[in-house]
Amino acid sequence: MIDLYGIPNCDTMKKARKWLADNGIEYQFHDYKKEGVDAGLLHQWEQQVGWEILLNRRGMMWRKLSDEQKNTISRETALEIMQQIPSIIKRPVLVLADGTVNVGFKEEDYKKLLG
Repeated sequence: MIDLYGIPNCDTMKKARKWLADNGIEYQFHDYKKEGVDAGLLHQWEQQVGWEILLNRRGMMWRKLSDEQKNTISRETALEIMQQIPSIIKRPVLVLADGTVNVGFKEEDYKKLLG
């Protein structure tokens, strides 16, 4: 089963969900704003793609952080912030049955990953 993590009202999430539906690909959606993100799962994602990829520095939640938090960000603090504020995780996070993780939505990437 494919898992898709994000928040439902995000425009990028809507594009990804539409692409999956248009291509007949079933997935399970996880709203990490409501459900949060398991620390172990977040760690697995970070191991695969790196914390810099997971951390959304373009969104409103990043802008809400203090300058001190932004200027002293590290792997450890980024993971803590993502655990506390899941909305700061770049969206969507697509996890394939084999554990492959893809962050963000690009149609070309989804075509390669999902045929």
